[in-house]
Amino acid sequence: MKSGIDASENSLRRLLNEWDPVGVADDVQDEYDCMLAPLLQRLRGGADEPEIAEFLRHELEDHFGLTPLPSEPRAMAARVISWWAHADRTGGTGSA
Repeated sequence: MKSGIDASENSLRRLLNEWDPVGVADDVQDEYDCMLAPLLQRLRGGADEPEIAEFLRHELEDHFGLTPLPSEPRAMAARVISWWAHADRTGGTGSA
């Protein structure tokens, strides 16, 4: 049986792979795993949508070398916050 942490990570991994800003998730399922722990830490700490959007923007630019449109991190941050609100009520197993 998976722990709540594993379930949260797996669910968040699926969400990030659906977003797939690099365009490789069909071939590389762990491409965005570097964002899992920092995102979960922020969410557990009560981060809001602008903070999550800034983290995602920073990761896209500094880690992945992308130049995101301003709406990309904001839209994904909204999805992450929505997922987290649902996941929190379902023990980490919510879906996007």
